[in-house]
Formats: sequence, C-alpha cells, structure tokens
Amino acid sequence: MNNQTKLELGIVTPVVHMNPRFEPPGWEAAGSIDDVLAVARAADTLGIDWVSCSEHVAIPEQAAGVRGGRYWDPVTTLSFMASCTERVRLLTHMAVLPYHHPLELVKRLGTLDVASHGRVVVGVGVGSLEPEFELLGHAFEGRGERSDDAIRAVRAAWGVRVPEYEGTHYRFSGFIVEPSGLPRKVRIWVGGRTRRSLRRAAELGDAWMPFRLELPELEAILAEPRTRALLEARETPLGLVFAPEPPLDPVGHPDETRDTIRAYADAGATGLSLRFRHESRTHFVEQMEAVTRLSLEATS
Repeated sequence: MNNQTKLELGIVTPVVHMNPRFEPPGWEAAGSIDDVLAVARAADTLGIDWVSCSEHVAIPEQAAGVRGGRYWDPVTTLSFMASCTERVRLLTHMAVLPYHHPLELVKRLGTLDVASHGRVVVGVGVGSLEPEFELLGHAFEGRGERSDDAIRAVRAAWGVRVPEYEGTHYRFSGFIVEPSGLPRKVRIWVGGRTRRSLRRAAELGDAWMPFRLELPELEAILAEPRTRALLEARETPLGLVFAPEPPLDPVGHPDETRDTIRAYADAGATGLSLRFRHESRTHFVEQMEAVTRLSLEATS
C-alpha cells in the first residue's frame, strides 16, 4: 500500500444514479430522498469515508441503455446529505469541468464546503458525452486543455474572497466570490480511464479515480516507467482510488470480499469506491457495515 495506515472506503450512493451495467435492484428505481439520507447517515456512523454523487444534465435517449438516465444534481444531493451527517466527506463523482466556469464551481461547492465545515472533495472529469456538450452549448474539442486550466483556476480561487488567476483559458480578478470554500488546500480527485487522466491527476490533482479498469490493467499502468516517473516527481503521494468490479458482496461472500480488498491494497490503492450487491436499503447498510470490518482485516 501507499504510505497510509488506513485504506479509505467510499460509496457510489444508491438511488441518485442507476448504472444499467450493474443491474440495479427494483428498490432503487422507487427510491426517494429518504433512502438517500438513511444511507448517508449510516455511512457517517459506520466510518465510511465519503459519499458521492455524479453529474450529467441531459442524457440522450439512445445512450440511456448504457449510461442510465437518472442523475441527481450533485450539489443539491450532497447538500441534503451534509445536513444530516457530521463527518463523512462529500465527493462530486464526477463534476464535468467543461460544463462550468471555475468560479461557478468554486461558489457552489465552496458554499457547501463552508456549510459542511470543510467536507467537500472536488471530483472532476473532462466529460465524454458529445451530444450533451452540444446540447449545453459547450465545445467538445479541446475539453482536456480547458479542464487542465479549470483545475488550476479552482485551486487559485478556493477559499479566496477576491481571487486572481490568469491562465490559458480562464482569467479573472477584481470580483468577490463569497463564500468560496474554507481557506485550505481542497482535495481534487481526477476521474477518467486513460493515461492522460492519470497524468492530469499526477500533475494537477490529489488523487486518480479511474473507472472501468480491471485490476490487472491498473497494475500494468502503474508498473509503466512513465507512470513511475510521474508519481516520483510529486512532492506528496498521489491518491489512487479504485473501483472494484463486479460489485462486492461482503455479507454473502466475506472471504472473496476480503481477498479483493487485499489485492487492491497490495496494488497501491489508497481508497476504494464501492458498489455492492444489494436487494434493499437495509441490505445496502448491512453491506457497508460488513465491508468496514473486512477492510480492516484485509489491511491489518
């Protein structure tokens, strides 16, 4: 493992998004804010490190069979979860950077950060759904470079009442942004499944949070000389937050779950973004409780 004593665990919050790849159970389709908040409160109590909410504005009907059609707004959803919890962190997983001016993100997430006493983790991605870009009036080409500059701009503005920044795509000064987050180095986690996203994370972020990459693929990427050079060039270790697939079943298959957690930890994971097999809200909470215990056993 990287140099830390505890493997962090976060959840892909049920109900707020249902990914067809994972065959979400029927209770999620009928789920409500009451279910979301009950899961958040349980996560807070059980020691889960973060809850999350993703972002899409409008999914083309022809893409819904792959991506799913339901995406609750992350700021609204995380704000509700913040109001009923005390310690669990609040992750945008992921905010699509090209859909926002950096100061818009700083104002909205910074307000949540102040209201939640500094619990926001800014998870960001560059986006990949071209029809959504077109619908919202944002350029698809060049989104990577704009996103890189947006990350720098968010860093410069976070916790600053009158921020100043001059970059390749964004420039601002002389404007008050209040609140803009607590004055601290906010965590920025970068999503994606390409080596370019890893480089973006290593150069500009605090963690890399890839998706749809199996453990052997991740191990191969991390073993590459250029990856090792990227990671060694950092002043602080890069967080590596991986998403085991298929979803775990800690209650039904504890040995398999323990082995999976241990394998990811041995590969260098500093955190796991977890989905579970579950048949009800109660079952989901039971899975969270079981995985916290198994994680300690796997990494002790």
